[in-house]
Amino acid sequence: MNATPRPGHGPGPGPVGALLLCRADTDAVRPAAHLLRERLLLAPAAGTGERWSVLVPEGKPWLDDGEAVDGVIAGWATALAVGVNWPVLALWWDADRTGFTLASGFRRHVGYVWLADGTPVGEDEAMRTFAARLGLDPVLDMEALEPLTRPDPDADGRARLLGLLAVLSRSGLTLPGGLAPGEPADRLREAARVLPGAETVEWPGWRDAVRAELDVVDAGPFGPWVRGPKARLLGRAQLALGVPLALWGLWRRSGGWAFAGGVLMAQGALGLAYDRLRARD
Repeated sequence: MNATPRPGHGPGPGPVGALLLCRADTDAVRPAAHLLRERLLLAPAAGTGERWSVLVPEGKPWLDDGEAVDGVIAGWATALAVGVNWPVLALWWDADRTGFTLASGFRRHVGYVWLADGTPVGEDEAMRTFAARLGLDPVLDMEALEPLTRPDPDADGRARLLGLLAVLSRSGLTLPGGLAPGEPADRLREAARVLPGAETVEWPGWRDAVRAELDVVDAGPFGPWVRGPKARLLGRAQLALGVPLALWGLWRRSGGWAFAGGVLMAQGALGLAYDRLRARD
């Protein structure tokens, strides 16, 4: 007897698909996207003067890996958001449900789910957290988001995601034509391939991936402290403090102080070496 496919795992009565929306331009998203080790299509998704990009999966990993589409895409969003200073919004849908997941830095991701007929099954607090983390207007934008958490017999799951995108358009998000929630993954991929400025992002190999990861770190919130004038100043300060501290610990035969001084010396030396190495790239 054949088993009934779980939502998002196999053929079903409705389309399955996902989009990753990054609140950053494509130059910032590209190195981070390489680290997913997946073949993706990257394109701008913002109006003039704004910063949004969209990532469209080339394949269907939710079929190959035996996971639901929401689990796969939430994992990607979380991995993208770690170490960068911009949030990642994952939109997903399958035969039975639609929803989103927002990842931002090291914080726990937040999400909301609707059934295919539009019935809300998420928590109102999740929508408020979503708005706060994206820096949306706490009054006007929340007034527009609140109806998405209420029953509406005329709004199915696709309409709910379109309503969410309408609110985000106020922050500069302009989803390119053909990349609409509710479309099958194949149709999304074909539409993304012909978008102006679209490019393929794929795993470049370990050497280039390590360089890309370092680029992500350098461009992240801690970047000024690992490379550049601030990093050099910090490294020299650690050496200046660590050397006398280690010597003092040795003179006093205090293993703890000597160890602390050694750690500061090592951190300072490694920081300066890293800054010099990256300057050669």
